[in-house]
Amino acid sequence: MTQNTSFLRNFFLYKCLFALTFWNHVSLSVEDELFTSVSNNFPEDGSDQKIKSLPLLYTNSYQSKHNVDWVVIQNTTESLSLSRITNDNVKQLVALLSNFRQGSRLKNLTLTNVTVDWSALMKLFQTVWHSSIEYFNISNVTQKSHIKSYDFDYSGTSMKALTMKKIQITDLYFTQNDLYRIFADMNIADMTIADSEMIHMLCPSSKSPFRYLNFLKNDLTDYLFQNCGNLLQLETLILQKNKFESLRKVSFMTSRMKSLKFLDMSNNLLRHDGADVQCQWAESLSELDLSSNQLVDAVFECLPVNVKKLGLQNNQISSVPRGMVELKSLEELNLASNRLADLPGCGGFPSLQFLNVEINLILTPSADFFQSCPRVRELQAGHNPFKCSCELQAFIGLERRSGGRLFGWPAAYACEYPEGLRGTELKDFHLSQLACNTTLLLVTALLLTLVLVAVVAFLCIYLDVPWYVRMTWQWTQTKRRAWHSPPEDQGPALQFHAFISYSERDSMWVKDELIPNLERGEGCVQLCQHERNFIPGKSIVENIINCIEKSYKSIFVLSPNFVQSEWCHYELYFAHHKLFSENSNSLILILLEPIPPYLIPARYHKLKALMAKRTYLEWPNERSKRALFWANLRAAISINLSKGDENLCDETV
Repeated sequence: MTQNTSFLRNFFLYKCLFALTFWNHVSLSVEDELFTSVSNNFPEDGSDQKIKSLPLLYTNSYQSKHNVDWVVIQNTTESLSLSRITNDNVKQLVALLSNFRQGSRLKNLTLTNVTVDWSALMKLFQTVWHSSIEYFNISNVTQKSHIKSYDFDYSGTSMKALTMKKIQITDLYFTQNDLYRIFADMNIADMTIADSEMIHMLCPSSKSPFRYLNFLKNDLTDYLFQNCGNLLQLETLILQKNKFESLRKVSFMTSRMKSLKFLDMSNNLLRHDGADVQCQWAESLSELDLSSNQLVDAVFECLPVNVKKLGLQNNQISSVPRGMVELKSLEELNLASNRLADLPGCGGFPSLQFLNVEINLILTPSADFFQSCPRVRELQAGHNPFKCSCELQAFIGLERRSGGRLFGWPAAYACEYPEGLRGTELKDFHLSQLACNTTLLLVTALLLTLVLVAVVAFLCIYLDVPWYVRMTWQWTQTKRRAWHSPPEDQGPALQFHAFISYSERDSMWVKDELIPNLERGEGCVQLCQHERNFIPGKSIVENIINCIEKSYKSIFVLSPNFVQSEWCHYELYFAHHKLFSENSNSLILILLEPIPPYLIPARYHKLKALMAKRTYLEWPNERSKRALFWANLRAAISINLSKGDENLCDETV
């Protein structure tokens, strides 16, 4: 009868559990007798032969007649997730977990929103430690009562990894050993205590099996694990977002960790001032993350010599000092978000394969980077304030020669300076070879200068520019002396009706025809002739200028002989200068004989211009036309001179 009753009871139980598999997130109220019945079905030897065939249960909560309640987040054959664990239901949870002895299929346990006292928390940990659970996650834990010493039994466990997040200790005064020793001596491979405001952790009291330790986002300081020689198997240590300050002390912390391979010290307050005390890192350390600290260039004095992967992004590094360090094994270097002004060389990193220098202050990166770093397979240099100039042309060409090793090209590479090119991608920026090649530019400029000099020299010789310069200088000097001479020496403004300029070979015509017909004819005409009016003691040029200045008109007797005379050229130049400086109509040209154009020298270009633009008098061969010629010439020079000059004219006549 008893066996039949037990059979019916078990049959009824399994029928109820089977029905629950079709209802997700449904509340189930079960009496203590039912929970007891479930518990009685676990064999005493720890095997799970009767329950391994149970269907998966998805329920919202479990509630007993004592009003004990927790939320079931997940419940499968291998995983169990519960929430809202309190002192009221922790005993039932301990009783439930006690049934999953080693060898059971339950491997993962997750508890959230746990509010218990110290003794209940330790009882819960101790139960898990001797169960089949291998991965225990507990978060949002509030410990309520006074912390006291607890004799934890670490023997016979299946645990591999413990993860604790957001642990709040309400007891403000407690002995650190009572709390930290429990966790420091755990005989598991992986342990995580994160976001829990933990200020310290003890070194294990004996050789520890820890391979992975994660103390993310706590308040740990430089005193952690100093002189700790029992973490011999530790391979990964994560100390991100803590309060470490001394890089040298961190190095000594790792020096006795003989198996350490990865260390994450990012988001701390680390500094290194380059003190004489040498750093001492674990020789096995191959990956080191020092990003988001306060490190400067001196950090390269304190780095593990065997590191392969190094993260230094988001610090205050302005350059990589040459010769300061030699990291022969370094393969990956991250220097993003620093203050670098140029690409670092690979003199100290012969094995470097990956370099990240994004978001720095690089204006014109070196174009010989891949030559100095032949093993680099990828360079990330985008998002820098590139200055688009000639110096950048070589770097742009580097991308084409690198064979795609420039990561992020072209979107991440744009001009920042000058302002007119801001936002232009480097691939669209081009300058001519002449503008950027200094040697070519100098050679071109030199050639152009030589050509220009040659052209100017040719023109100067062809147009007789030196002669004009010399004459201009003499005219200037004469005018200066005239301005500084006493008023009585300057004489009247006009003393002559005309100054006569002619070639000595044409003097017979001037003396026999021109002078007699003008001075002895009708009216009084006073002519200036060099033979009788030049003042002895003065230079010829000064006499010419004075005579031209004191004459109303300047008569030029043009002939082939005239254009061959040097002094006629002087006289024509000064008369022409007066024509333009005083804006007067003082030139009279008499063509005594026709002048073939080929006979006029190049320096007589002013004469050519005058003959082309101005009307000149031509000496007629027929005697009948000469009266009209003299009448026209007299009319051109007709002017009333001063009274003194008229008297002089009377005396001459």
